[in-house]
Amino acid sequence: MANGWARDGAVQEQIDDTVSDAVKEARLRLLSGTGADYCDDCGDRIPAARRKALPASRTCVGCQTLRDAERRPAGFNRRGSKDSQLR
Repeated sequence: MANGWARDGAVQEQIDDTVSDAVKEARLRLLSGTGADYCDDCGDRIPAARRKALPASRTCVGCQTLRDAERRPAGFNRRGSKDSQLR
């Protein structure tokens, strides 16, 4: 495949790096430690089903949804071509 000045396999390396970064970020967000009976944010009781599914959870579903909505991926341009930077 013709990629301009890119060497062979460069596109696959970019894909692999992107996947690897996503896996590392997901592992960092995994819950660990002891859970809570009451939400750290709103103080409501965390449902038993959530505590059973995620024993280390410290927030209720509603508050966790708000937290997840605030999180933005901090991606960056791996390609480095002028066209991809202008998009």
